[in-house]
Amino acid sequence: MSMSPEAVVSRICTEFSGVVPKSTWGETSLFYNPEKKLPNGIYFCTLKEKDGEHDQASNLNREAVFRLGIGLPSKTYISLFGEKPPRPTKGGIVSTGHDFTLLNELTPHPVYAWMGWVQILSPTENTLGQLWPLLRTAYAQAIEKFDKKTARK
Repeated sequence: MSMSPEAVVSRICTEFSGVVPKSTWGETSLFYNPEKKLPNGIYFCTLKEKDGEHDQASNLNREAVFRLGIGLPSKTYISLFGEKPPRPTKGGIVSTGHDFTLLNELTPHPVYAWMGWVQILSPTENTLGQLWPLLRTAYAQAIEKFDKKTARK
């Protein structure tokens, strides 16, 4: 059985220190922002619960379907899916040959794969546990970017 979006957010916020969730427009972005030193921080994963005007490839308007998106370093993305696809045109999706509507299966993100993002729709608790190394990698990348940004201030 898939987890709820709230349960996924709660688990990530519990497991990783310095994470601040921010919800807008049916999406919750999880930022690394200890002590809220930056206006938002550095986001490393998102949960989206409904289709957007330019993002309908995953058919998130289905009952109880949500997307966990994870921003990965290029090297990690390439190890999973090969070279990153080119950026799609506005309102378009990347061309990777994946079915972006599959539940509980890791795929490239239909819009942001060109930036190294991956997605999983409505993961089960077991699958989320298997994805934990990817979440740790995304979190570590966010810390690195945060440290660079705050060192300049």
